[in-house]
Amino acid sequence: MSEHSKIEAIKNKNLLSYFIPKGIKASYCIIAVLSSSMLAFGLYNVHSISGVTEGGVLGLTLFLEYWFKISPATSGFILNTICYILGWKLLGKKFIFYSFIASAGFSISYRVFEMFDPLFPQLAKMPFVAAIIGALFVGISAGLCVKIGGAPGGDDALAMSISKVINIDIQWAYMLCDIVVLGLSLSYIPLNKIIYSLITVTISGQIVGIIQKINFKQ
Repeated sequence: MSEHSKIEAIKNKNLLSYFIPKGIKASYCIIAVLSSSMLAFGLYNVHSISGVTEGGVLGLTLFLEYWFKISPATSGFILNTICYILGWKLLGKKFIFYSFIASAGFSISYRVFEMFDPLFPQLAKMPFVAAIIGALFVGISAGLCVKIGGAPGGDDALAMSISKVINIDIQWAYMLCDIVVLGLSLSYIPLNKIIYSLITVTISGQIVGIIQKINFKQ
């Protein structure tokens, strides 16, 4: 190999390492895609038709839309960006890489699911069942993604950052964010609907916490 070729190879390697941090695992990338697809499936087939709202960033975008007429497309982008930047500063390049993979997997999967009718339309009249099923989808999918060090959404990035900064288990970080947002949501959502939302965010947050404590290598 010529000296020029060696220099070019080094440049290409350095450029690749800039975009793909050292230590990235292909298996983790696969988990990020599969878990985010599972999350998209649950949100489309359960949450979107049940009327059970979420806490975190999603719930805050709905709050801002109702009171300040700010589109979720705008507020969601801004809030998620802030959460990811915070996560990048605290959790590093691997976090951003896996989160990008998960976010892309979520967006593509959700777009595919939108091409079909929801599989469980009867859940629209069964909010309690929807809250439980929705919590399982969100908890397991987000839990697996967080386990590998990524975040499928800004909510997860924020919870991971809070958990690291104040040194608490991640399920309590989720709970803190969700309670604040659901409390604000009481200003325009009836209490009976908020109760179902509280059920789903409580269960999903606890599932995420349980998954973080599982040693999959063992």
